Amino acid sequence: MHLEMRDSYMRDDPEFIRWQQGHRYDPSDQEAWWRPWLDVVAEATGRGVVMRRLRVVSEPLSDYVLYEYDGTFTNVAAGEDVRWLPRPRARDLLLPALDGWVMDKETVILHHFSGEGQWTGPRMEVCHDPALAAQYVRAYEAAWERATPHAEYRPA
Repeated sequence: MHLEMRDSYMRDDPEFIRWQQGHRYDPSDQEAWWRPWLDVVAEATGRGVVMRRLRVVSEPLSDYVLYEYDGTFTNVAAGEDVRWLPRPRARDLLLPALDGWVMDKETVILHHFSGEGQWTGPRMEVCHDPALAAQYVRAYEAAWERATPHAEYRPA
């Protein structure tokens, strides 16, 4: 389970800058957009691992989240289940302060970003803590139930 809650990440990412300049991936040209991360997703989901990505977003979407939205078809093609949750629909949920991955019943990988969306501190902090994993799972599942599947979500 991957939880993303920021409106902006690494705005100096060359792929984001290309998107700002008008570049869009052609869904029919998989060779142009397939990348190593998608190999990891495809291999894992091919073994039966369920990979879910939940994006909690402000609307209207920031330019960075629009960039993510435009490219999400690649995640879906690789096997990820992606959902979108506008912040007003999460107003009564208690969500974690940090983005991150829940890997299993005890492992959580937390992501540390600055206010500008750049990696900070330890970048990724691996925590082996069953209580923390359980907290993330509870929050994630509550938000997941309210979120809209990618195929149905239309940015406001």
